[in-house]
Amino acid sequence: MMKPRVALLVLCYNGIEDTLACLASLQHLTYPREHYTIVVLDNASQDGTPARVQAAFPDVTVIENGANLGFAAGNNVGLRYALDHGYDYALLLNNDTEVAPDFLSILVAAAEASPRAGVVGPTIYYHADPDLIWSAGGWIDWQRGVGLMDGTGERDTGQYARPRPVDFVTGCALLVKRRVLEQAGLLDERFFMYYEETEWSVRVARAGYGILHVPAAQVWHKIPLDARFDQEYLAYYMTRNRLLFLQATGARPDTWLHALVLQDLRTYASLWLRPKWRTRRGRIGMGMAWLDFWRGRFGRLEQAL
Repeated sequence: MMKPRVALLVLCYNGIEDTLACLASLQHLTYPREHYTIVVLDNASQDGTPARVQAAFPDVTVIENGANLGFAAGNNVGLRYALDHGYDYALLLNNDTEVAPDFLSILVAAAEASPRAGVVGPTIYYHADPDLIWSAGGWIDWQRGVGLMDGTGERDTGQYARPRPVDFVTGCALLVKRRVLEQAGLLDERFFMYYEETEWSVRVARAGYGILHVPAAQVWHKIPLDARFDQEYLAYYMTRNRLLFLQATGARPDTWLHALVLQDLRTYASLWLRPKWRTRRGRIGMGMAWLDFWRGRFGRLEQAL
């Protein structure tokens, strides 16, 4: 039986050493080489990414986006490439990841075994602590209007033994079927980065497709173990885009009330109570996020915080 064709899309903005390590890990995939293509999507990196990738991996396709398009628009370039070139699946993969050799074979097999499944994703671990889970799929708390990941900070003891339905899988590593792209559409570029895959997953589900976490597929992500919300750019995008997520998905009035009053204002107040420079910058990020949301300013934050 003919294997499905897969376009592996690796988006990057600088971080050339991470990108080369990611591509090196992809050289060991057990999935038949003739049935997948690796595409690096470069968001105008300043570290010579296109030339260095082509020199190290001449069989990798490099698309230069010409500007920092962000996660959503940058990946959409690759998704359109996959559609235009007739691929059956597209895989989104962060450049700061490394993968198990069999992860793609496992994801494709799980997707093929479940006609209703439109998106599947692996278990993602912290690269710095390889048995510590960062994401085992995620769920949406509609009362609070937030997307939350399962498994974060848990040791893998086999608690996620079999594929199971989830509300979303992180865009750090996910496999999507062609017909899902055709029916649910691409990523919403207004998000720029963060929450775009969560909103996308809602559209996928509303189009009639399931989303699966496939624990046997494994990826390691070079995200810091102590990643914090009080970095200003993170505070900005997470706050603004969560509100955009509520708007785009038609959230209930009580969800809006909880998100704005019980969550955002409480977080903002807690940042005021911490006498640190980093928390001051987090307050600035949140304040600018509220302002831009109500003004309808989305996409990339152009001004410094």
